[in-house]
Amino acid sequence: MASRSTAGNTPASRTVLLLTPRGFCAGVVRAIDVVRIALEAYGPPVYVRKEIVHNRFVVEDLRAVGAVFVDELDEVPAGGRVIFSAHGVSPAVRAQAVQRKLRVIDATCPLVTKVHLEAVRFARSGYTIVLIGHRDHDEVVGTLGEAPENTLIVQTAEDVDKLEISTPDKICYLTQTTLSLDETSEIVARLRERFPSVQGPHAQDICYATQNRQEAVKAAAPECDLLLVIGSKNSSNSKRLVEVCRNSRIPAYLIDDASEVDPAWLEGVNTVGVTAGASAPENLVAELVGALQKAGFGRVQQLEVKEEDVRFSLPPELTRIAHAPLGSCAS
Repeated sequence: MASRSTAGNTPASRTVLLLTPRGFCAGVVRAIDVVRIALEAYGPPVYVRKEIVHNRFVVEDLRAVGAVFVDELDEVPAGGRVIFSAHGVSPAVRAQAVQRKLRVIDATCPLVTKVHLEAVRFARSGYTIVLIGHRDHDEVVGTLGEAPENTLIVQTAEDVDKLEISTPDKICYLTQTTLSLDETSEIVARLRERFPSVQGPHAQDICYATQNRQEAVKAAAPECDLLLVIGSKNSSNSKRLVEVCRNSRIPAYLIDDASEVDPAWLEGVNTVGVTAGASAPENLVAELVGALQKAGFGRVQQLEVKEEDVRFSLPPELTRIAHAPLGSCAS
């Protein structure tokens, strides 16, 4: 059940409805910590394959303290230290890292790793895997690499109708972790219609943070005239928050920060909801709320849908040095 409380004493009829949960999930916190701890322990440069998480402000902050972001491993000097991003990588990338003698720290989100392991398990049992997700997303590319000969990618229910599978009695589905719950449910329902024996993962692949933030948007939509979502344009889970709100017929916009707010969006708006994708820093939310207050939204209310207390341990490559004196592991 959602709970609401009022913060601030500024009397005003126009309201900012601040959604909780929002912002960083456990996987993002872990990935950022991995980069920072590696830099402190080993010193720069520490290379990171792809964006550690999909947020340009996070990437810029880490670049400023010595992280070097690369698109591919051949940009890392032989024997260098490289971090795999939270979105995971394919076995081919891991093999390349071994071949080039790179010192790897794996920051893949444990929930993404779960999907990879499911793909391997199903493929070994001879299943055709229907992977629900966005074909060009880093996470989907990595998962596909686990069993490319066995995997078909679908993005919509209509894609399911086009599937041609020679062994319909041995078919399963997996999903990208950052999808829309409603859209994914529709695709899975279509799969079950076409392939009644289709199997799925033991537990849903869509991550807890994605689900919780979408549920918060659904709870807020009836009370909002507008929703602003802090998140980068390449953040899948952030884009899904916009879609979920618009499906409730409430205008919603994805913005990098407060500077992207168009004053025309606020005309005639009494209540504006504010949330953030799972890779968006909280300081950007605070800046947006401050800008809205200056624009006449003097009252800030909290809408808390669910409390999150998920934590992930550091990868084994860093567990030993996380609590060691700095400088003692600079090898």
